[in-house]
Amino acid sequence: MIAPSLAGKAAVVTGAGNGIGRAIATIFAQAGAAVACLDIDAAAASATAKAIADAGGRATSVGCNVSIEAETLSAAAAAGAVFGAIHILVNAAATTDPTGTVLELAPAEWERTFAVNVTGAYLMSRAVLPMMIAAGEGSIIHIASQLGRVGAPSQPAYCASKGALIQLAKAMAIDHAGQNVRVNALSPGAVETERLVRRYGSMEDARRIAAPKHVLARLGEPDEIARAALFLASDWASFVTGADLLVDGGYTAM
Repeated sequence: MIAPSLAGKAAVVTGAGNGIGRAIATIFAQAGAAVACLDIDAAAASATAKAIADAGGRATSVGCNVSIEAETLSAAAAAGAVFGAIHILVNAAATTDPTGTVLELAPAEWERTFAVNVTGAYLMSRAVLPMMIAAGEGSIIHIASQLGRVGAPSQPAYCASKGALIQLAKAMAIDHAGQNVRVNALSPGAVETERLVRRYGSMEDARRIAAPKHVLARLGEPDEIARAALFLASDWASFVTGADLLVDGGYTAM
């Protein structure tokens, strides 16, 4: 089976300690990329990097709070020092999304959601873009959500932050096309990760409640989102920029 190759490329993946971020880091390494695994949980990032290395890939790990500029700059510099260049950035880091209407959400909860989900993507992009420009190419992927396109009850902060990432990708794509840097959003539907367990209480309840909202009548798997990220990161997507790739099992079709 022919698959996209990332041979000779170096990638930075935030939120790589678990879930979708870990799956993306893993498949990138399998496709030949050297991968810097970033996560606020340094031990989780290290575990992902070790698993990649144990499988014969090349990886390093850095603990990084993407909402703090100094940490993003330090993490990007560390990855660049190890790999010599950075060609790919995936902004997969996301905070636990608070539940409640705007009347019920505390300002601190709203601000935290945007600090990680949106400002984190902005800061990591600022930190990595100069290396991409120097390398002569780049692909940046913001992990958004189908809920950046449609609303959901009691999730205004999450919906608004993911919608912001879709628009950020479009604006960045316009700004950096002349530097051969492509920027896209990737919007998963509900995926079987710890986030769903926190929201619904158990994966069984998540499947029972959320699966029927998708045309395919099931939840997604992290690997399914990772394969879409691999496409966007690779030269197979050389004519794709400013797009939002929905991988949502038909959620937004209904």
